[in-house]
Amino acid sequence: MWQILKDAGIDPAPRRDGPRWTEFLRSQAQGILALDFFTADLVNGAKVYVLAVIEHGSRRVRVLGATEHPVQSWSSSKPGTCSWTWRMRGRG
Repeated sequence: MWQILKDAGIDPAPRRDGPRWTEFLRSQAQGILALDFFTADLVNGAKVYVLAVIEHGSRRVRVLGATEHPVQSWSSSKPGTCSWTWRMRGRG
């Protein structure tokens, strides 16, 4: 990418005031969550889909649920349940 911009005569953007990207992420880590689906093979041979959330500030991974058939209503209800549970525990 750098070479393409250089060939086009476009200089790099000037250094801006303010925090660098890593500083910004560290300062915002408490509020950043990442959701992910992954599969797990059970001992009985069944495959389940697991929905998990990663809290970047604490580096905790929380499993929100697992199902063999992840339909839209199931997957869309889990983050709301998680949010309510954390508020009740004083974390959200």
